[in-house]
Amino acid sequence: MNLKPIITVLVMTVASVATVVAQSSDALLNKLVEKGILNAEEAKQLKAESDKNFTTALSTKNGMPEWVTALKFNGDFRGRYDSINPGNDLAVDRSRWRYRARFGFVATIKDDLELGLRLGSGGIDSGVSTGTSPLAMNQTFQNNGSKKGIFLDQAYGKWSPLHTADWKGSLIFGKMEDPFVFSEVGQGLDSDYTPEGGALTLERKLSDSQTVRWINGAFILDEISSSSADPYLVGTQLRLDSKWSQHVSSSVGVMLFSFSNVDKLSNGSVPNVNVGNTRYIPSGTNQANAIPLYHFNPILADASVGYLFDRAPLYKGAFPVKLVGTYLVNPAAPSSADNHGWSAGFILGKAGKRGTWEFDYSYKWLGANSIWEEVVDDDFGAYWATNAGYNFDAKDASGYFTGTNVRGHVTKLSYSPTDCLTLSLKWYLTSLINEPSVGLGVDRESQINRFQVDALLKF
Repeated sequence: MNLKPIITVLVMTVASVATVVAQSSDALLNKLVEKGILNAEEAKQLKAESDKNFTTALSTKNGMPEWVTALKFNGDFRGRYDSINPGNDLAVDRSRWRYRARFGFVATIKDDLELGLRLGSGGIDSGVSTGTSPLAMNQTFQNNGSKKGIFLDQAYGKWSPLHTADWKGSLIFGKMEDPFVFSEVGQGLDSDYTPEGGALTLERKLSDSQTVRWINGAFILDEISSSSADPYLVGTQLRLDSKWSQHVSSSVGVMLFSFSNVDKLSNGSVPNVNVGNTRYIPSGTNQANAIPLYHFNPILADASVGYLFDRAPLYKGAFPVKLVGTYLVNPAAPSSADNHGWSAGFILGKAGKRGTWEFDYSYKWLGANSIWEEVVDDDFGAYWATNAGYNFDAKDASGYFTGTNVRGHVTKLSYSPTDCLTLSLKWYLTSLINEPSVGLGVDRESQINRFQVDALLKF
């Protein structure tokens, strides 16, 4: 009796129930091979036929063209309580209730292509003349329940023609997730930064335990209609990830940045989110036109070593521990201008799955001119009694500002009661590295206590 037509119908029936259940067809075919009803080649042929027919049926049902082979939706919602408490007598404590919402999809297309799109929240209460913050998607609860903004956070096309057992390679163009890799508690670009431009990534598997990655990116920082000298960010990064045993792993990387035409990056040319770089005001202009005094060609090196314990108290599964260190230096600025930064810390556990928790600690020191202020963490800041000598543009000469010229402790505790929900508490204890001079009798204290309580729900 020829069972192939019957088996094909059965496999297609299982696969057509839903995309999630499609894995059952593979299990069924494997079982039939084990029983000797089918050989491996027949099973492979049946799987190809069922996948093709299922894709065609799915495309017909949802209106997608047949060249779309998969469509994955993703999103999250984060509710946050954010409290900023300066130690300066002239400052006031500040508390905000905020949220971040993101929703997107990734479409897998034939011929090794991928298309991604993500929408997200973002504050527009102060206007959008130069765009919303590139470093955050937080929206503060305010203005009598006014309607809030939704913006384009990612929009890109990706081509991955290289995918062998030893090599992987891809090209991406558009507004994308930052392709460079930074440690969880180290220096680097803000985790919410989605640059615009192109990236090339190559990955080589050296052995079963070692992989090397070469990551390159060229991003547009601004487009200036009156000049051909637009500012760009170009970077290249080399990383080596190693797994020395079942328990021990390590990662080491070095990255070179280059920010071109920084004289076009005035306070008013792009969203002025962070401060800290030493700037000067061109003759006949004001603080809105202040530009960085130095160029930025920083070098960033980082290393981490991890150990995987079999178990830990009140933790579900194997328990990871990681030590992390980073060093950043900008040779384009003199050492007297605080041209370097560093961080050191550890991570215990890994939140994100049911019954897991995580404790992070790091100490960070980010010199004023170690890197361009507008790409670094916009939660790491301190209190400025005045902006004298730094010439950053602000409505008030004093206040809490994030960016460079900041040092301090960052501590975070997270717990995931379910796979989709993570609760966390984060504490910043920070101050300025160099406090600007103030008038006689004016408090120059820059220390800040900042607390963030988060609930992250994802799908």
